[in-house]
Amino acid sequence: MTDGGEEPENYVFQGTRGGFNPAVTLAVSKRRGANAITVADASIEKVNGMKGRLIPPGIGIDVTRNYGQTAEEKSNDLLLHMGIAVISVSLLIGFVLGWRESGIVFTAIPVTLALTLMTFYLYGYTLNRITLFALIFSIGILVDDAIVVVENIVRHWRMRSNAGRAAMDVAVEAVDEVGNPTILATLAVISAILPMAFVGGLMGPYMRPIPIGASAAMIFSLIVAFVVTPWAAVRMLKREDGAAHHHEDRVTRLYRRVMQVILHEPFKRTVFLFSIGVLLIVSMALVYVGIVKVKMLPFDNKSEFQVMVDMPAGTTLEQTERVTRELARLALNQSEVTSIETYTGTSGPYNFNGLVRHYYLRSGPNVADIQVNLLPKGDRSASSHDIAKQVRQRLLATAAQYGAKMKVAEVPPGPPVLETLVAEVYGPDAAGRTAVARRIRDLFRSTNGVVDTDWYVEEDQTKKTLHIDNEKAALNGIAVAQAAQTLALVSQGAPAGLLHDDSAREEVPIVLRADRADRSNLDTLASFRMRGANGSFVPLTGLVNEQTSLEDKSIYHKNLMPVTYVTADVAGAIESPVYAILKMAPEIEKMRAPDGYAIETYTAHQPFDDAHYAMKWDGEWHITYEVFRDLGLAFGAVLILIYVLMAGWFQSFITPLVIMTVIPFSLIGILPAHGIWHAFFTATSMIGFIAGAGIVVRNSIILVDFIELRLREGMSLAEAAIDAGAIRFRPIALTAAAVVVGSAVILFDPIFQGLAIALMAGEIASLVLAPLTVPVVYFLINRRRMAQ
Repeated sequence: MTDGGEEPENYVFQGTRGGFNPAVTLAVSKRRGANAITVADASIEKVNGMKGRLIPPGIGIDVTRNYGQTAEEKSNDLLLHMGIAVISVSLLIGFVLGWRESGIVFTAIPVTLALTLMTFYLYGYTLNRITLFALIFSIGILVDDAIVVVENIVRHWRMRSNAGRAAMDVAVEAVDEVGNPTILATLAVISAILPMAFVGGLMGPYMRPIPIGASAAMIFSLIVAFVVTPWAAVRMLKREDGAAHHHEDRVTRLYRRVMQVILHEPFKRTVFLFSIGVLLIVSMALVYVGIVKVKMLPFDNKSEFQVMVDMPAGTTLEQTERVTRELARLALNQSEVTSIETYTGTSGPYNFNGLVRHYYLRSGPNVADIQVNLLPKGDRSASSHDIAKQVRQRLLATAAQYGAKMKVAEVPPGPPVLETLVAEVYGPDAAGRTAVARRIRDLFRSTNGVVDTDWYVEEDQTKKTLHIDNEKAALNGIAVAQAAQTLALVSQGAPAGLLHDDSAREEVPIVLRADRADRSNLDTLASFRMRGANGSFVPLTGLVNEQTSLEDKSIYHKNLMPVTYVTADVAGAIESPVYAILKMAPEIEKMRAPDGYAIETYTAHQPFDDAHYAMKWDGEWHITYEVFRDLGLAFGAVLILIYVLMAGWFQSFITPLVIMTVIPFSLIGILPAHGIWHAFFTATSMIGFIAGAGIVVRNSIILVDFIELRLREGMSLAEAAIDAGAIRFRPIALTAAAVVVGSAVILFDPIFQGLAIALMAGEIASLVLAPLTVPVVYFLINRRRMAQ
């Protein structure tokens, strides 16, 4: 009899460079609506208060993962960036327009942001990373209306014709001049942003606060610009009466000279327009040649990742632990790794990966989970993605030596998918599905850049079943139930009673069963003897028949259709699943089903039935396709809405097309900028492009409205085009600069870098091209009509 603990079903260790120690992991989750920071801090304080009382000396306590601290760091950084953006935009306006003007615009920002926060509250959004990004994203565009109004008020005060008039009357007149086009321009920006709120799929709720918050900010900024800004301008600005000889700056004078050449010299005008077309084609070709790569979301920079280990079926728990320990020691050799937790025979604590990739369901003697903890982001130069790639290369040889399948699982920023690359194989027969899945798995393994290939098919595992022979048991005077009970007793064990120990806190169970070494060997197990009716002992081998077969394998279904999964990740040569799929697609098209026909491939939906063998791409590619498709549809809706708005305002079907010609010009800046920064063109980049389209159209609307205003005042078409561009160039440049400065604070965020690049580069390109292109195109289209 042995008095001791239960036989181990799993092992948990915490390891550092000083060694490994047995550990128990305690995971705490917050309730819905609770503050993660408060819950984390309170939990740590509660545990620290137990030291010396419930937790005896010598027991070390380490916080291996604190998402409350992570949330606090991110929120604090974003609040800091939002403050920097507000101050930077105000300083920019102060340098360009003046410090009093800057003060007026500065007052518009907190008022608008407060109203936007109220909108978030009414919609039930919490203050999280996405809503804070929505506020930062809004800062660059919500000052546009205030800038236009303030700049026009100042310009009117400096006009000789307004000398001696009441400041309030001039201000009202200035606001009235830009009022209607500003309303139309604001509606155009909202029309560009709001359709993104209707993006479906898994990413819809993730992105929705951005268009809702930005649209609300634009509405409130328009109200503030028309109500608060003129009132503040009259009281805060120092009027310069009679400043009729206010000189234009160098940029404006240069603009007039360039426009004179382009409008009046046909050859140079043709060269100019042709050059823009060439630049646009070259920029778009960057995606085709692979200089700019497309991805759903870029890799985040976390302070952790996991290594999932799968040993061959039948491996003992102790052997799995030895292999896991060796892999963990190798991972600790990476300089950025601070500590490691190993979970053998069980899954690690519930986290995002465990939820979406079903890692929390892993259990058994042949599986293990290694949690790798890294230095804080500020204390290392390499990103967690680069470190994960290095650790993968460090562990591959050892894992292969022991026959272990290893996957490095980074904490994804999204989307929540089973794996980066997922091929779902459908068909009428399990053996046929397995054969097709095997060929796809082999293709994954042979594709450069595709790593961690696996499939949801267990290896063949022999199963030996002992059947009680009724005739033999009867001849020996042994009941069949008695033989089965004895066999279960020596193999699984059975409770025999309780040990009443006064020193024990709880009753101690007495379990009767064979030694672990004996019951692990089938021959030894079957050699146990039973007493027969005549008093003689009969070995179990004389009472049973042994039957050998294969263990049944798991059967997976998706929407009631049997499916076989093949999974993989991408790293190194290929960092986006889009290009891996494009590379493998021709080979998959060549594959034939067991019946000889071609295997059909699907992306957006499953096959209608499983009568024929088919394959569907899932994982990140499915979400990428879904999101970019919906964003494309949203962009189409944007174009229609903007066109309808402008057609109604200008009473023309041609003028809206003139204004909208500038929309693709932002790609001349966006795509090369992504290539220069070595950044993926992501879903957030697409959001930036669509939002930038609204801002560009806004500036073009005000530009065309000024051209038509000058025409009504009696100017010639050419002079009206040049004068409108010269007058509006300054506020357009200031608006673009505000967007660039406001977006610069999120330029180094891994997830929203694409949004920042798209807004900044798109605005810079549009600033250079739109004030030149829109007047030229307007001139070319309307000169014949004007001549008639």
